[in-house]
Amino acid sequence: MAALRSLAFYVLFYGGSVLLVLASVVAVIARPRALRPVVAKWGAWHLWCTQNLLGIRVVLEGALPEGPVLVAMKHESIFEAIDTPRLFTDPAVFAKQELFRIPGWGHSALVYGLIPVAREEGAKTLRQMLALAKQRVEEGRPLVIFPEGTRVEIGTQPPLQAGFAGLYKLLRLPVVPIAVDSGRAYHHVVKLPGQITYKVGELIPAGLQREEIEARVHVAINALNPVLSDPGPSHP
Repeated sequence: MAALRSLAFYVLFYGGSVLLVLASVVAVIARPRALRPVVAKWGAWHLWCTQNLLGIRVVLEGALPEGPVLVAMKHESIFEAIDTPRLFTDPAVFAKQELFRIPGWGHSALVYGLIPVAREEGAKTLRQMLALAKQRVEEGRPLVIFPEGTRVEIGTQPPLQAGFAGLYKLLRLPVVPIAVDSGRAYHHVVKLPGQITYKVGELIPAGLQREEIEARVHVAINALNPVLSDPGPSHP
C-alpha cells in the first residue's frame, strides 16, 4: 500500500509541479508580482499530496516567526525544503547553487528571491551572497538556512557548517531554530504514513559568540531527533 501511495504521489505532485514551474516562467515574463502566489500554491499542493496521498500528518508546535529573522532548520529530507514557502511569508532560502541550473525553475527561484550558496567559489561569491541576504532583510523577509549544509541521516546530529556562524555575525539577526523529524516518513523512495512535526524553538538574540550560538542552535534543531550518531555540537 505504501508503494502505491508513493507512486500516486510522484505522479500527481511532480506532474503538478511541472505545470506550476511553467506558470512561474510565464509569471516572471508577463507579471512578476504573480510569481509569489504561484510559489505559495506549489507549497500548498505539496502539502495536499503529502497528507491525502501519502497519509502523512503535519504538525506545528509553536509560533512561526514573521519578518526579518534568520531561521535555522533541521534538514532530514526534501520535505521541509519544499514546504518552506507554505510555512513562511515570502521566505528567502539559502539553496545550493546547483539547483539554480534547473531549466525554468532556476531563473524563477532567483526572481523569487532565493539565495544561491556556492561553498567553493571564494570571497567574491560570499560577498554577493551577503549582499542578496541583506537586500531580502530590507524587504522584510525571513531568511531560511539549513545550517547542517545538506540533508542528514535520521538520528544523526552533525556539526553545523562553519558558514552559519559567519552569516549570523554579519547579518546581525536573531535566530529562530526549528526542529523537524521528516526523515522517517518522507526520506525514502517509498514514503510511509505517519506524522511530521515542526518544533519551533525560542528566539536566540543576535550578537552571541560563535561557540554559544552554534551550541544553542545545535540543541534546538535536534530536539525531535534521538541520537544514533553524534559527531559533535559544533564545527571545529
